[in-house]
Amino acid sequence: MRKVLVTGGCGMIGDHVCSGFLKKGCEVVAIDRQPSDYNMGKEHFTFYEAAPTEKGKYADVFEKHQFNTVIHLADTVDNDIGHIITEAQVRESAACDAFIYRFAIAHDVEQFILISTTQVYQMPKTREPLREDDFIKPVTNYAKLKYDAEQTMIKDIGRARGMMIAIVRVAPVYTKNFAGNLEAKITDPKDNTKFIYRTGEYGFHMCCVHNLVDFLLTFVQSAEDHSYSGTYNMADKNLTMASEIIEYMKENHRIGVVLQRNPPNTSLSAIKNMIGNKEQKENYRFLDFTRILSNNMFDIQKASKYCSFRWTVKNTK
Repeated sequence: MRKVLVTGGCGMIGDHVCSGFLKKGCEVVAIDRQPSDYNMGKEHFTFYEAAPTEKGKYADVFEKHQFNTVIHLADTVDNDIGHIITEAQVRESAACDAFIYRFAIAHDVEQFILISTTQVYQMPKTREPLREDDFIKPVTNYAKLKYDAEQTMIKDIGRARGMMIAIVRVAPVYTKNFAGNLEAKITDPKDNTKFIYRTGEYGFHMCCVHNLVDFLLTFVQSAEDHSYSGTYNMADKNLTMASEIIEYMKENHRIGVVLQRNPPNTSLSAIKNMIGNKEQKENYRFLDFTRILSNNMFDIQKASKYCSFRWTVKNTK
């Protein structure tokens, strides 16, 4: 029986990741600040309470269990922390990264997977899909938090013999019950009104959590050596159109009045000044008005070897 450790395992993403591995017959250990009811009481599931900075508690967990796989979700947005990422949370994440990779090496973990974010990329001016080797430019606190975690992992684990390491850069996530990231794409942060340009014939590259779970389940089963190590983009097969977000919100959540607007005619610099730089840096869901109509996508060909990306905003559960 494969034993899997999921840090941040009781948040929204962590709940689904743990559940997926339990259904595959794995023994799952979750570490998080607080428990959730999602997997509690299920056979082969164990929970340990610990903040990301509590090195001693993490050490005890590694001493008690011999893990085959570690999926590092701790300090992941949509888990324990909200959409505002402070400098203190960036430091807290770094404190965890300073020891967890070394614990994995010391205890001969076979696979280590870091869940990162597509926010680390420098967004292009063209509509060419962003690939894993494209330019990096972490602007937000969250992007910095995750990119620092990537670099620390490469530094600490990169030289470890035999351990497969992977970085999975995930686009903003959603499920049927979790709409925060989708709703932000149609919400004006100035007054919280819902809006859509024209008829919504523009879109955003999002990631259904179930696509991420499908990828992890297949990848962990397949990844046996260093040849699988590397970085993988994770997002839905297609863009989620603004019009689809409106329909999704009407069917599954309260949405209220949606204003139909024409695209802004003001200059890009004027649009950027509509919201302060501090909010852009701290707000994970910051809506950049200069890029709403860009339709940028992430290249998911590499991850497509392991995942069919069958879930969309129309069939998510």
